[in-house]
Amino acid sequence: MKIRMGMIGGGIGSLIGPIHRMAAIMDGKIEIVSGAMSSDFKKSIESGEAVGIPSDRIYTNWQEMISHEKLLPEEKRPDFITIVTPNNLHYAPSKAALEAGFHVVCDKPLCINSDEARDLMDIVTRKELLFCSTYNYSGYPMVKKANELITNGELGNIRKVAVEYFQGSLSFPKEKMGNKRAKWRTDPITAGLSCAMADIGTHAFQLAEYITGLKVTELCADLTATLPGRQLDDDGNILLRFENGARGSLLASKIALGEENNFRIKVYGDKAGLTWEQMNPNDLIVRWPDKPYQVYRTATTFDDIGETVQLHSRLPAGHPEGFIEGFANIYRNFAMTVEALKENRKVNKLYDFPGINDGLRGMLFIEAAVRSSDSNDKWISLE
Repeated sequence: MKIRMGMIGGGIGSLIGPIHRMAAIMDGKIEIVSGAMSSDFKKSIESGEAVGIPSDRIYTNWQEMISHEKLLPEEKRPDFITIVTPNNLHYAPSKAALEAGFHVVCDKPLCINSDEARDLMDIVTRKELLFCSTYNYSGYPMVKKANELITNGELGNIRKVAVEYFQGSLSFPKEKMGNKRAKWRTDPITAGLSCAMADIGTHAFQLAEYITGLKVTELCADLTATLPGRQLDDDGNILLRFENGARGSLLASKIALGEENNFRIKVYGDKAGLTWEQMNPNDLIVRWPDKPYQVYRTATTFDDIGETVQLHSRLPAGHPEGFIEGFANIYRNFAMTVEALKENRKVNKLYDFPGINDGLRGMLFIEAAVRSSDSNDKWISLE
């Protein structure tokens, strides 16, 4: 039995849409059965046909799709709907899908503001549905190992967290050069309050909270729109305070000229420290005060690698596992949970995925960062 998925957005020309589809079908657990994949109906038809959706289940818009699909017999209707659209089109289709009884997977950031995010959380709770916010870096095997080490006390009491996400993708005014992805990300109407912090800073924030298991309570931010005429931030520097008293820093930039996707995190406790880098994803480095540093490697068979890493490793040791594999772990774990609900059984707790709370936390982070950057009263609470 395959879990059935409907898709909103992500048609021809989309960057992230094909990645969602590749990740969703990688394990053979999910099939795409319906879609409204573009606001341009011709492109929606072409996109749906290209991925094998039946012609009678390709729609002109998401409203038509949800209203029609919810009337189908249970054995035919989607089990969940994936939403892969610009930020301003996350909330309305998510809400409609949830109200129609569908589980939802939605790209990040969750919404335009935290009021919308709280509304979605209320619906998810009231209707007892599943919701996944695709903070996909939490699907990497070595990220899960880092979380496991900290949870088990290997690093001791966490004192310091430093997370960086550097890209050079907006070093030039691409939004004025006909680049659609740059245009919607830098437009307040479609992107919301923020560009860099909403797009990549939220990944850094979620990763810091996921790996450490600690919530950020306050932040102090300095966000900048570097290029003349740009309305939203393309660079930012943020100081963090965690619930246990640890201090941290979060740097995110889209004007780090020459950088590709340089995302890394360092965590230091009173027993040891660790480092993980997205561009070297198979390695997790642990540094000890009294012995040589230790390197954990994806898919190795040493006894201390643990069940979590084995479960989320897809290739033999020595083969790079990256962005799509991590994304696929999120989809696989979500599908396993949907399947367990349908069969009225418990799912293995190792099949975790970022949920509606991660989406809400991301929105609180963006809003607090923007408020702090705009204010002279710099320390802003996330609550």
